[in-house]
Amino acid sequence: MIKHITLSAVLTISFALTGCIQQAEEHPIKQAIPHAEDVRIKLPDNGGAASSAWALGQVADYYHMTRDISRSLNGGAAWVLIIVHAIVQYPPTTVDGDTYTWGPWGNALDPADYRLVVTDKLDGSYDWALEGDSRLDSEETFEVVISGNAVPGDTPHRGAGNFLIDFDAGKRVNPIDADDNNKGTVEITYDLENRDNTPATLGMNINSRQLDAAGNEVPVAFNYNYAENLNGSGDLVFAIHGDLDDDGSAFEDAVIRSRWTNTGDGRADIRVQGGDLADLTVTASECWNSMFRRVYYSDSQEWQPTEGDQADCAFADQDLPAE
Repeated sequence: MIKHITLSAVLTISFALTGCIQQAEEHPIKQAIPHAEDVRIKLPDNGGAASSAWALGQVADYYHMTRDISRSLNGGAAWVLIIVHAIVQYPPTTVDGDTYTWGPWGNALDPADYRLVVTDKLDGSYDWALEGDSRLDSEETFEVVISGNAVPGDTPHRGAGNFLIDFDAGKRVNPIDADDNNKGTVEITYDLENRDNTPATLGMNINSRQLDAAGNEVPVAFNYNYAENLNGSGDLVFAIHGDLDDDGSAFEDAVIRSRWTNTGDGRADIRVQGGDLADLTVTASECWNSMFRRVYYSDSQEWQPTEGDQADCAFADQDLPAE
């Protein structure tokens, strides 16, 4: 899984802008793009307490799993928005009709130059792209590293949109600073409007690669989907197709669904099948209270003893996406 996503050269450029230009009348794209804190999973937090045992009364293990997954998704969305917001605080460098360009910028020792290009689609939305030009190859031209579309909402920064991060393009532009662990693409979609009391939604699709037993790169995919209700309750589904036991053999399919109330009580259900499990399908469920302590656990193979009473769960039934 992509656990940490950085593009240090772009961050350097974006924050360096404060010494280059003065603020002026803001571009509408500034209001259309959400803040990083708005595009994140708001999972109730236990303050980082560690789970010490599989037992009633201990911090729920699947709560920790949900928390780790949510942090990965939050980090993947946040750093891109921080970069773009840092740039659009300032007036564009050039304007050509409905196209606005910030940059290009790059310090003397940077291996690449970057620019942000925004196009007013004249339909109420804005296309935008962060492009890089490698200084290591004189024949290279600007290549899109991150691209997206933003649709303003009735409330600033609470609209809808999407953006795609191309790590392979990022590595071609700047092979020096690129993280070798980050491969393929990440696509993030969001709708933060809460129209007619509907949930705000956030999704991430990761198409990456990992090594198989023979040392060859093979595709691996992760999918996150999150819904946040107005009262603070949430629903997160995480699906993966990959080598879950990390032994370089067959790939398994797993799906995890976590739901929680606005007081923090929650339930996680898990299904794993395929790969090394052959024809076996394994399911498990765990519930926790508002203190994130386990109140119920069971699994279909009795790998761990059933504990507690399902009647104490905030959500009564296991409810996983269809296979």
